[in-house]
Amino acid sequence: MASENDLEHWRRDALRIEDAVAQAVIGQAETIRLITVALFARGHVLLEGGVGVGKTTLLRAFARVTGGDFERVEGTIDLMPGDLVYHTFVDADGKPRIDPGPLLRHGERLTTFFFNEINRSRPQVQSLLLRAMAERTVSAFGREYRFPHMTVFADRNRVEKEETFELASAARDRFLFELNMPTPVLPAVRRALVFDPMFHDAETLIERIPSAIVDPTRLNAIGTEIQRSVTVSPSIESYLLNIWEATEAPQRFGIEIDGVDMERLVLVGASPRGMSALARAVRVIAWLDGRLHVVPEDVHAVLLPALGHRIFFTPVYELRRHELAEELTTMIVRKIAVP
Repeated sequence: MASENDLEHWRRDALRIEDAVAQAVIGQAETIRLITVALFARGHVLLEGGVGVGKTTLLRAFARVTGGDFERVEGTIDLMPGDLVYHTFVDADGKPRIDPGPLLRHGERLTTFFFNEINRSRPQVQSLLLRAMAERTVSAFGREYRFPHMTVFADRNRVEKEETFELASAARDRFLFELNMPTPVLPAVRRALVFDPMFHDAETLIERIPSAIVDPTRLNAIGTEIQRSVTVSPSIESYLLNIWEATEAPQRFGIEIDGVDMERLVLVGASPRGMSALARAVRVIAWLDGRLHVVPEDVHAVLLPALGHRIFFTPVYELRRHELAEELTTMIVRKIAVP
């Protein structure tokens, strides 16, 4: 098990990562914190937000401070699974060529893979990405390619519905967090984003922040040591198990939402994988706050981003999922006794 000195050293590096990214992306402290949690919990992130709020800049900043390679793919209806793996073209001599695609071209150096508008891509493409996320491997050209240090970030278009394919439940469950990156509301932040030339050139902005604050090849090992070192008391364990049960049958805990038939609300609650992901995230939150034990506030900090997309509602309520998931997790916190 890692020493307390090691854990504190890694924690200072994590806080340096947050500070560095915040230099490039202002007004997004909560999103930056939760992505930091995902990095050290070794989980993938489904990111949502309006056009032009800085999602790509944010992820490129994280790729720079973690020292790895960044790759971005645009989801389109004509994208095929092979397009992620290889690229075919005719060279200057008129001969056909096959080059590695976006998943392969960086090899094991790939640490940040951003799939923009994932729900514009066909289910077959999403399925290939699922394997890359779950196993961090892809088979191509008669061999297996590994991406042991890769974190996948995907953006879902929630505005346009034409020519889109909603993510299957299995796909959504592969993401540690579903995060909403809002448009900043503070006047000072809005003024800076609009009128300060520093924020108009993303390339220069990224180059100004420190690079390789951590060794990306160490993140898996660091994440494992955090999980081994941060303790969860029996009372917190019982609290988490009650939360799990409440995602399956909220009415058992007296949870009510106005205008909702609670007996018909939930189709499937959080999965074992989802609860395991929540527990991992909770330990990282505690560690980032300088503690080696979990408190209820750590659970509350990540409950919605970790479980909101993993609770599946019946069809009559699924169209209101974003609103209802937030209300349900809020009521879970209010109704279940806190240890």
